Amino acid sequence: MSPSIFRVKGYRFYFLSNEEERIHIHVTCEDGEAKFWVEPIVSLALSHGLNHRKLKEIQKIVEEHKNEIIKAWQRHFSKR
Repeated sequence: MSPSIFRVKGYRFYFLSNEEERIHIHVTCEDGEAKFWVEPIVSLALSHGLNHRKLKEIQKIVEEHKNEIIKAWQRHFSKR
C-alpha cells in the first residue's frame, strides 16, 4: 500500500507502508523518482532519473509541506 499524500507540479508524494521508521517521503514523476528524509532536516536519501534542477524543486516542495507530511505520516503509521 502506498497512499498518496499530495500532488504538485506533476509530482506524486507518497509513503510506502512497510519501511523504516524515520520520517521520509517518496516522490515520483514521469522522469524518475526520489526519496527524501523529512527529519531532522529535509535531505535527499536517493534518486533515480531526476536531474539536479528537479531534485532542488522537489526538495523545496517537501520543505514547504514538511508539517503536512509529518502529520500524514503520524496518521498513517499510527494505524499499524
